[in-house]
Amino acid sequence: MASEVTENGCGVAAEPTQPQEPGRGSARWGPQHAGARELAGLYSPGKRCQEWISVILCFSLMAFNFIHLLANFHLGHSWSILLGIVAGILTADFASGLVHWGADTWGSVDLPIFGKAFIRPFREHHIDPTAITRHDFIETNGDNCMLTIVPLATMAFNFLTLSPAEVYHIYPWYCYLFALAIFVTLTNQIHKWSHTYFGLPFWVVFLQDCHIILPRKHHRIHHVSPHETYFCITTGWLNYPLEKLGFWRTLEDLIQSVTGEKPRADDMKWAQKLK
Repeated sequence: MASEVTENGCGVAAEPTQPQEPGRGSARWGPQHAGARELAGLYSPGKRCQEWISVILCFSLMAFNFIHLLANFHLGHSWSILLGIVAGILTADFASGLVHWGADTWGSVDLPIFGKAFIRPFREHHIDPTAITRHDFIETNGDNCMLTIVPLATMAFNFLTLSPAEVYHIYPWYCYLFALAIFVTLTNQIHKWSHTYFGLPFWVVFLQDCHIILPRKHHRIHHVSPHETYFCITTGWLNYPLEKLGFWRTLEDLIQSVTGEKPRADDMKWAQKLK
């Protein structure tokens, strides 16, 4: 279980104690950590541009599709809409766990393009967990917005080209896709809130307390080194059943047996970079 979290003066909480490097005593986790500073310095102007474009396109398409969903609403779809929303949330939670597990466990920051752009934030987060609370809206949400652009654009195109009768028949499916897109888009924002211990809006705290979005106490379990459990970070609803099933460990054992790669080897390399 996670160790007790104590509050610091930056409006966030200090994270659980990390492992000791042999012969050096406790590593100084946080923004002063050498690995964290190096990883933060790899955030590039090109990456920032990609995030801005992704956020603008994603929220423009989301607004367009929401208007058309309202325009095509029928009471006869009420139960299928509710089912689609719940299924969309569960799918987003599982997808967040799969992506989080994959980026935490495999790959390297040294990979061309992909490593610095997408694996780097995961390595930084484990040795400076509160860094995410210092990221603005664009840096926090740009990558997740990018993931939803294609399905949202496809949905928008179909709203413009399909007949009302055709839209009626696929409307529950679109409610599922729209709920999935919203929760995928907001996953990193929800994750950021789970590391923020002061100044959260009351409605965010309410949603966390009701476990509608990822609660702060629940997410601390993941931040106990070696970060090998509780990967789902949208709602966290699937963390307990997946852990009981040994889902992630089974996948890791299978991949390691086939490739010979050791899980989280790159993560540990950055954690041990003290100067």
